[in-house]
Amino acid sequence: MEKMINYKDLLAMGFPQNQARRIIRLAKENLVKEGYGFYNGRRVGLVPTSAINRVLALPNEEGDQINGKN
Repeated sequence: MEKMINYKDLLAMGFPQNQARRIIRLAKENLVKEGYGFYNGRRVGLVPTSAINRVLALPNEEGDQINGKN
């Protein structure tokens, strides 16, 4: 099971509150576009870390490079 993250986790990482909420919102929008309609709900605040990594353009935990490039 993939690790989930919410805006409070992003706050703990040092992001300002508004920016943390915006990152979660963008991740949810991307997940809905990918076909995960569950994330269209207003009260859903947990998203997979992979969705956050795509929004922030970070490599995955497995060490993959951005966009699959080495």
